[in-house]
Amino acid sequence: MSARLGRRLGGLVMLVAASCVAAGQPREAPALPVVYSADVDSIIHPVSAEYMIQTMDRTDREGATLVVFTLRTPGGLVDSTRQMITHMLAAKTPVAIFIGPSGTRAASAGFLLTIAADVAAMAPGTHIGAAHPVAGSGEKMDETMAKKVTEDLAAYARTLASRRHRNMKLAEQAVSESRAFTDEEALGASPPLIDIVAPDIAELLRKLDGRTVTRFDGTPVVLRTAGARVVAIDMNWRQRLLSAIAHPNVAYILLSLGTLGLTIELWSPGAVLPGVAGGLCLLLAFFAFQILPVNYAGLLLILFGLLLLVLELKITSYGLLTAGGLASLIFGSMILMDSSEPDLQLSLRFVLPIVFGLGGIGIFLTRLAVASQRIRPVTGAAGMIGEVGKALTAIEPGKIGRVATHGETWKATAEEPIAEGDRVLLTRVDGLTLTVRKQRPDDEVP
Repeated sequence: MSARLGRRLGGLVMLVAASCVAAGQPREAPALPVVYSADVDSIIHPVSAEYMIQTMDRTDREGATLVVFTLRTPGGLVDSTRQMITHMLAAKTPVAIFIGPSGTRAASAGFLLTIAADVAAMAPGTHIGAAHPVAGSGEKMDETMAKKVTEDLAAYARTLASRRHRNMKLAEQAVSESRAFTDEEALGASPPLIDIVAPDIAELLRKLDGRTVTRFDGTPVVLRTAGARVVAIDMNWRQRLLSAIAHPNVAYILLSLGTLGLTIELWSPGAVLPGVAGGLCLLLAFFAFQILPVNYAGLLLILFGLLLLVLELKITSYGLLTAGGLASLIFGSMILMDSSEPDLQLSLRFVLPIVFGLGGIGIFLTRLAVASQRIRPVTGAAGMIGEVGKALTAIEPGKIGRVATHGETWKATAEEPIAEGDRVLLTRVDGLTLTVRKQRPDDEVP
């Protein structure tokens, strides 16, 4: 009995000691939530779609609390937008779209991305909307096709708004009537188009803490964003390069430089560098034109204008080809981008310096070509025409005599009598026989 009591007392002592040791050790602080942040400031195209999809995949792998996309865009391709939204709806991590900073907007495709997100937020002074579809290749759609495309996109917008419990009517009007909404209008609608208005991401995370959002499949998720560690995810170098190329101004410069490089290569075969650089620029320009809403009539006018500038090098037109080429370049540049969005248009202030720069280069090359044709030959038989010599024998018309010229003695004929010792001027070379005449005081001697 005493032995059993001793064992119980010993166990109790050990339990108390272990409790004291555990109480003396510091408790581990709970891990801070992690929020990933990505900045999308470009046209919506395959490159920006790849960037957003990779970001969502990374947040799913690493178990982030939330991913926030700061969006600024004039719009873009419907196919890329649908691809991004499909991935967004299937993502494990809740997705927030934040339109900011103040003064920016998310138009067209950006509007669809906003209403599809788990959290739709805007900074004060921003706007969304104007999502009416246009033909991506620049050509005009017929009335029936335009109606089909608009109805299809309007139904898509209603579906997204309905599942996110947002204003279906306004979402449809943004597509069918090109309506746009300020942050106050979007938040004040009933039901609202967006969830939150916040000046920056820090304030957005503060307002989201403890908020319950409903995923697209109906699952409720409570967001814990207080004190969250924000991790920025940037585009890689390849995505930054391709995204920069897919801009109207950059594509236009690449098209101009590419054509100019090939022109120089054709004008001076064997230079290699202009041809290689020109071909590379043209390939990059055509990549951008696959993404941008290009009017092919404008593109053909630009190529026609460049062709006229090239022909100026070969054909003497007294400037008519150059004038026609410049006019064609200007008109083609003005209609190249078929979009009402300012960010997708080329302005005269940008176009004119490039057009007149190309025209100036064309005129300079033309002057070089004309000047080279006017230079007197210095080698061969043609180089001897106009040379001065001395008659070594008398030369009667129709008979052959001898003259000294070019450091050599030649057989020569003349159409006038020439006395021995007279200074003569070479007028023609027939094989090894020269035709000469007397040198006159007004002759220009090289």
